[in-house]
Amino acid sequence: MLVGEAPGYRGARVSGIPFTSERQLTGSGPAEASATVVQRALVQLGLDEDVLLWNVVPTHPGTSTSNRPPTCSEIAGGLRFLRELCEGRRAIAVGRTAERALAAPGVRHPSHGGARAFEAGLIELLDRGELLSRPA
Repeated sequence: MLVGEAPGYRGARVSGIPFTSERQLTGSGPAEASATVVQRALVQLGLDEDVLLWNVVPTHPGTSTSNRPPTCSEIAGGLRFLRELCEGRRAIAVGRTAERALAAPGVRHPSHGGARAFEAGLIELLDRGELLSRPA
C-alpha cells in the first residue's frame, strides 16, 4: 500500500483515485506529473495490480487550480480512517508528510525532481521484501 499526502488538483481531485490523473483514465484531460511517475514505476516493476494507492488526507486541500499542505486537523481526520485501511497491510509512505503521519517506512515523493529517488526507493523496498509483505 502506497500512501501519499493528499490528492493533487490535477490528479485524484479529478479522477478520485490517488496518484492517478484524468488522462490516465480517459486518454484526455490534464496529466499530473506525480501520477505519471507513480503509475509508470508500478507498471515497470510489475506491481500495478498488487499495490493499493491512498492518501493520508483523502480529500483535496486547496482550490480547483492549486494545492496546499493539509492542516493538522485534516491529517488527524484522515488518519482515523487510514489506520483501519492499513490493518493487515504494509504501508509505505510517499513523501515526508505521509511518513510523519504514518510513522512508516517511506520513499521520496516523485514531485519536484524526485522521480528517480522515488523509483530507487521502491526498488530497494522490493529487493528487501518490504513492499509486498504483510506487517509482522
